[in-house]
Amino acid sequence: MEASIKDLNPYFKSVIEQDRAPVVICDLEHIILYMNPSAMENYSKYGGGELVGKSLLDCHNSRSCEKITEVVGWFGESKENNIMHTFYNRKRNKDVYMVALRDGSGRLIGYYEKHEDRTCESERGC
Repeated sequence: MEASIKDLNPYFKSVIEQDRAPVVICDLEHIILYMNPSAMENYSKYGGGELVGKSLLDCHNSRSCEKITEVVGWFGESKENNIMHTFYNRKRNKDVYMVALRDGSGRLIGYYEKHEDRTCESERGC
């Protein structure tokens, strides 16, 4: 028996909230809709959870804002354009990606920023 999307929502929410990597979800106007606990902690010096409802673009310099706008434009060009590596953070040894969010028909509805740690947690994990 297949579960409905509604039945799975608590599971999807838990996946994002348990992720140790910061996840910031935005709409197409760049308004921050959601930050997982890791993102709230990671961006605490900028306001943490109080950033929800504010523009992501206000948190970045002009060069980064141009890149974000460019990537969202690329997402809009094709339903196949769904993930882009945006930069490598040497200081934290992390890759940063932007990922398209689409509705059931494939229409672009927003995006999220995801950080992926390159550092292994243990020797067994590598």
